[in-house]
Amino acid sequence: MKRFTGVVLLIFVVMNVSAQSSFMANQRQFPKVANAVRLREDSLKRQLAAINISWPVKQIYVRSFKYDSQLEVWVRNAKSEPFKLFKTYKVCALSGALGPKRIEGDYQVPEGFYNITEFNPRSTYNMSLGLNYPNASDMLLSDSVKPGNDIYIHGSCVTVGCIPINNQIDELYLLASYAHDQGQDFIPVHIFPVRYNVEKSREILSRSAKDDPAYQKFSARLKEVFDYFEQNKKLPLISINKKGEYVPL
Repeated sequence: MKRFTGVVLLIFVVMNVSAQSSFMANQRQFPKVANAVRLREDSLKRQLAAINISWPVKQIYVRSFKYDSQLEVWVRNAKSEPFKLFKTYKVCALSGALGPKRIEGDYQVPEGFYNITEFNPRSTYNMSLGLNYPNASDMLLSDSVKPGNDIYIHGSCVTVGCIPINNQIDELYLLASYAHDQGQDFIPVHIFPVRYNVEKSREILSRSAKDDPAYQKFSARLKEVFDYFEQNKKLPLISINKKGEYVPL
């Protein structure tokens, strides 16, 4: 019986590894992805090699800054290593204002801590990477009936709450796809209102939140994660308490 169980387990492991390793192969069957591979892959390899990151990329981390209209991509070879900045992309359109998304139709870009949960190679906006909005925090703090959904990082330069980076989506989509193919099941995407280490940005945030104590507290929790990463180039663990508040650990 033990021997039979071991055989079944071995078959399961082989099937699981095979399924995982086929993700990028499946993606390459889509014309937009195949074209991005043809146009961008060699350049990505050279750029990563210049900062001593092996190909295919193993781990990526994305963070975006609403007021500053920037999206950063960080990379590393293994979980034990600190992240290295790969590139900063311009976010080419913005809707809403500073502050988290709290209801469907508010045109707000979310603020908080998310993961990539969808790869869409057929998007109307070239290609797109879907985020897990609303997350557990949003479900507690946002409208209970219509918190909104369908938040993406995508191409083109139009938005009603998403993060558009125009043609640079080709590079980010490939990096995320290869990282996922290499086993990174949770690709973190952190969305901050501002760069907390830029004085002008901090002043804008301060004016925006001056009459909103709840937003001041919310933003302060986001800043804790920003500060930790700035110091360590690694991400802290982040939990969500019963009030829906982020708690960096």
